[in-house]
Amino acid sequence: MRAAVLGASQGMGRAVARRLAQRGDQVFVLGIEPEQLEKSAKDLEVISGQPVGWVECDLLRPETFGPALDRAEEALGGLDTVVITAAIFASQERLEEDTELLRNMLLANFTNTVLLCEEVRRRLLARGGGTLCVFSSVAGDRGRKPVVLYGATKGGLSKYLEGLDHRFRSQGLVTICVKPGFVKTGMTAGLKPPPFAGEPEDVARRVVRAIDRGKPLIYVPPPWRFVMMIIRCLPRFVMRRIKF
Repeated sequence: MRAAVLGASQGMGRAVARRLAQRGDQVFVLGIEPEQLEKSAKDLEVISGQPVGWVECDLLRPETFGPALDRAEEALGGLDTVVITAAIFASQERLEEDTELLRNMLLANFTNTVLLCEEVRRRLLARGGGTLCVFSSVAGDRGRKPVVLYGATKGGLSKYLEGLDHRFRSQGLVTICVKPGFVKTGMTAGLKPPPFAGEPEDVARRVVRAIDRGKPLIYVPPPWRFVMMIIRCLPRFVMRRIKF
């Protein structure tokens, strides 16, 4: 596999990149912090025993998308898999108070992620197909009080990815939507974890397996599939009363 991973310098993205490198796949890392990207690339080189390139790709700067994918294709000699894990997260309270932060989150998590996916889609289909694996969130499964704004971006993204898979799988584009619940990463630092909180390494193992199998939807950790199944069935008057 020749894979470019956006968000590979930390959290779940880094764990996915490491998992791919460990089994000998060719990996190219994308992100926004040059020092962290270089460090991640060197770590992956030690793990895989082969060169690992990196370049900046910023979800708030769509003009970086094309050049970054060009660099990845050049370095890998082609590209058949793109994994997008990057996103912006903030509490509902902060987003309600900070209009600029809200604007950036809306752009990064939905509008610009879709633009990046469309760029990837065109490139992969032009080469006969490939895999696009994108991290959404369980926050998008139902409108909930603690994540009104963040959840809205992930709900829209999940629907887009589902439609993309319906429209283009027959042409060779495999679209995989990953819906993490609570995972212990820098994004969730400071929040009280639930009993079934996940670890990045376990998430990465399950995500790579889903990529191999072409599974269109995966909840990680797995208990979140059943948690959200219950939440989706609750009537509105109950949802208004609970804090979840």
